[in-house]
Amino acid sequence: MPAAGKKTVEDIDLQDSRVLVRVDFNVPMSPDGHAISDDSRIRAALPTIEYLRDRGCRVMLCSHMGRPEGEVDPNLRMAPVRERLSELLGAEVVDGRGPAGKVPGLVMDGLEAGDVALLENLRFNKREERNDLGFARKLASLADIYVNDAFGTAHRAHASTEGVASHLPAVAGLLMARELEMLGSCLESPDNPVVAVIGGAKVSDKIAVLSHLASKVDTVLVGGGMVTAFLAAAGHMDANPEDFAEIEVARSLLKDSEARILIPTDVVTASEFTEDAEPITSSLSGIAEGSLVLDIGPDTSTSYADVISKAKTVIWNGPMGVFEWSSFAAGTIAVAHAIAANADCVSVVGGGSTAEAVGSLGLRDQITHVSTGGGASLEFLEGKTLPGVAALMDEANEIPQSTD
Repeated sequence: MPAAGKKTVEDIDLQDSRVLVRVDFNVPMSPDGHAISDDSRIRAALPTIEYLRDRGCRVMLCSHMGRPEGEVDPNLRMAPVRERLSELLGAEVVDGRGPAGKVPGLVMDGLEAGDVALLENLRFNKREERNDLGFARKLASLADIYVNDAFGTAHRAHASTEGVASHLPAVAGLLMARELEMLGSCLESPDNPVVAVIGGAKVSDKIAVLSHLASKVDTVLVGGGMVTAFLAAAGHMDANPEDFAEIEVARSLLKDSEARILIPTDVVTASEFTEDAEPITSSLSGIAEGSLVLDIGPDTSTSYADVISKAKTVIWNGPMGVFEWSSFAAGTIAVAHAIAANADCVSVVGGGSTAEAVGSLGLRDQITHVSTGGGASLEFLEGKTLPGVAALMDEANEIPQSTD
């Protein structure tokens, strides 16, 4: 499987190896920290784990969970993840302990071919996020080969994502390879026409991705809170002095973009930002002063769906409104169904909230690829180099020979 010029697990002899795998098991938990509310990230890692087990590898998995800031947080322990993964694999996943100290090495030594262990939360150790050299070496000492299958953390230069790759042959897992293949092909070799659907709270949050995609796609459909800046830039709303910089960016994009940027022709507004606020559908000429734009309107939903229906490639990042609130979810729902209904297009959904919307509507199976990376997918779409990807071996590189 091509992975943006990087070697993958399919390019290396793994038979009977000790393998350290960086996974993204940062799963949502119940408030008491005892139950996993969504195990999709665990399931996403299964193909790589099973691939390694089938080749007799001894597998040590490592991941972070939450933001414990280098302190042990009982609610962020990996035990619930280990239990769920054991159920999914049909085999016990050993507690790897650690992540530092002598125990992880002893656990690895005790594994047999096909066995899997999981280290404790990497971020319980302050040295993880500092990309500490000694901590990276400690992780590397556990294995012969390093596999990064955590696209969701590939934009972070941490010890487990970048540092460890300096000490071991480092390749992409099957999930990482899929992410790079799908996101990369949408930008570099897509079938035309290409439509980007971009939402978000502010233009400033998406300046880079809007600017980058505008030079690579045919049409950009704008939604989310940043609609306000685009409508003000186009003269449809009064400009708020506090939003002047946002509006100027929007005006520049509308004027200079190589792509056709479409903004809403109607919107759903409210007088206040609350879930029970009364939704008001307005034409652009009828938006009341001081109103908050919380969704695209029904006419816009229809016109956006029509554009999507003719696309051969669709990239979607950011909901069209405050989809968590039912009164302001219609635009996001319409776009999701339009993408799912276009069986002739390659569709890639990126961003945590966008993936959440697709999942809540039961449409994941009708989307070509739903990215597991929130910030990572956004930075990839911005054209940035991801440290966790850059650290992996290039496809043309020879595998280093062990000197043991």
